[in-house]
Amino acid sequence: MSARDPELAPTFAAIVGEDAVATSPSELLRHGSDESYHQPALPDIVVYPHSTDEVVRVVAECRRLSLPIVPFGAGTSLEGHVTAVLGGISLDMTRMNRIVEVRIPDLDVTVEPGVTRLQLDAALRPEGVFFPVDPGADSTVGGMISTGASGTTTVRYGTMRENVVSLTVVLADGAVVRTRSRARKSSAGYDLTQLFVGAEGTLGVITEAVLRLHPTPEAMTAAVCSFPSVRRAVECVIATIQMGIGVARAELLDEVQMGAVIRRHQLAYAEAPTLFFELHGSRSAVEEQEDELRSLAETFGARDFVRATDERERRRLWEARHRAYEAALAMRPGARGLLTDVCVPLSRLAECVEATRHDIDASGLTAPIVGHAGDGNFHVILVIDPNRPDELDRAKHLSERLVRRAIEMDGTSTGEHGVGIGKRSFLELEHGPAAVELMRSIKRSFDPDNRFNPGKILPDQASADPAYTRAG
Repeated sequence: MSARDPELAPTFAAIVGEDAVATSPSELLRHGSDESYHQPALPDIVVYPHSTDEVVRVVAECRRLSLPIVPFGAGTSLEGHVTAVLGGISLDMTRMNRIVEVRIPDLDVTVEPGVTRLQLDAALRPEGVFFPVDPGADSTVGGMISTGASGTTTVRYGTMRENVVSLTVVLADGAVVRTRSRARKSSAGYDLTQLFVGAEGTLGVITEAVLRLHPTPEAMTAAVCSFPSVRRAVECVIATIQMGIGVARAELLDEVQMGAVIRRHQLAYAEAPTLFFELHGSRSAVEEQEDELRSLAETFGARDFVRATDERERRRLWEARHRAYEAALAMRPGARGLLTDVCVPLSRLAECVEATRHDIDASGLTAPIVGHAGDGNFHVILVIDPNRPDELDRAKHLSERLVRRAIEMDGTSTGEHGVGIGKRSFLELEHGPAAVELMRSIKRSFDPDNRFNPGKILPDQASADPAYTRAG
C-alpha cells in the first residue's frame, strides 16, 4: 500500500473505530513534530487505540502492509523521537489513559501508557502517596518510560528505571509480553523491564505499566540560596550529599537562567548562581536538616537563604523552576529553543558547567543553564532566531562540544532526554563499537523488520540517510 493511501483510514477504522483515526494535515503535523528543533517528518495516518487487543491488531495490520509504527504520547520529547522519518503509523496512546488500580499496601499502581503525570498526581494525592518522577512537562507515562525520564526528584527517588516495576508490551510479531511480576524484587531470568525503559519505542509498544509509589512525606521544606559562583554552588551540593542530608531536590540555575526566571515570574531573588533545595521527611527531621543545610550552605558563601514551608509558596517556587524553558524563550521573543542535556560524574559537574558557560559566551549566543545538581545532569537552553541559519549552526556546534566534553569526563550524551535522532551519532563514542553492535542485535531480535520507530537510537542505513527521510 503506497504512502498516505486513502485506503489506510478505513483499514484502521475497522480496528479502532472511525473516530479513532486522523489524516488531517494539522494532526499529521502535530504527530510528526516534537518540542525540538528537528525538522518535522509526518506519518501517513494517526491511529488511536483503546486497548492492548487493538494494539495487537494494529501491529498485525502494519506488518501485513509493511508500515512503520511510531508510538506517540504527549509530543514533549526533545530529540525528534516521535518524528515519522519513514512515514507509516503514528500510534497515539493517549486514549489508553486509565488508572487501572492503586494498591496502597503494596505501594504500586497499574496504569495505561496514556495517563499523564498530572492526572496520576491528582489521583494519588488524596491517597497519601505519590509517584516521584517529575520531568516538568505533563508527559504521558508511556513517553516517560520510553525515554527513561527523570527530573527534579531524582537525587532522592531515582529515575523511571528505579520506579517502573513491570510492563505489558506488544512485540513486532503480535505477542503480548508481561516483563515481570509485581514482587518487590526478583532474580528470575533476564530483566526485560529495564530493556524497554529508555528504548524509545524501538522494541515494542507499551500498553500497561506497574509503577512504584512512595508515601507522601509528613513535612516538606523548600529553600533557595544564591552563591558567588557555580563552582561554590556545586561544591555545596556535593558536601550536602556526602553529609547524608536527605535532600529530595537540589536544582542549579546559573546567573543567566536565574535572571530570566526572576523577570518572568517577578521573584525577589539575586541574579546569581542559585540552588533550589527541597527536604522531605518527618517534621523534626526536616527542621534539623534545614538547620544543617543552612549552616553548610553558608560555609560555601551562600547568601539570602530563604525557606518556604507553605505548600502554595513551595509550588510557586517549583513552578518557576519547571518553567525555566519558558523564561529562557522570553529573553528573545519569537525565538526557538534548542534544548540539550548531558550528565557527568558529580565531581566533574562544576568543571563541565564552567567550560560550557565559557563556550556559550564565546559563541555570542543566548543560553541559560539549569541542572539537577544532585545527580550531575544539566540542560543548556540555546535560544536562537529561527530565521538565522548561522545561529542554528553555532548552536549545533556548541551542543556537539558539550556532548564530547561530557563523554570525555566519563559522562553521557544525555541524562534524561534520550537519543532519538539528535544524539544517535554519539552512541558509539560513548559506548564503543562492541556495545553498539550488541544493541543492534537486540533490536534485530525483537524487531527484525525494523517496524518500530525506525531511525531512532540505532538507525539502519536507509533511515539514517537524509535522502530516505520523509520530511513533512
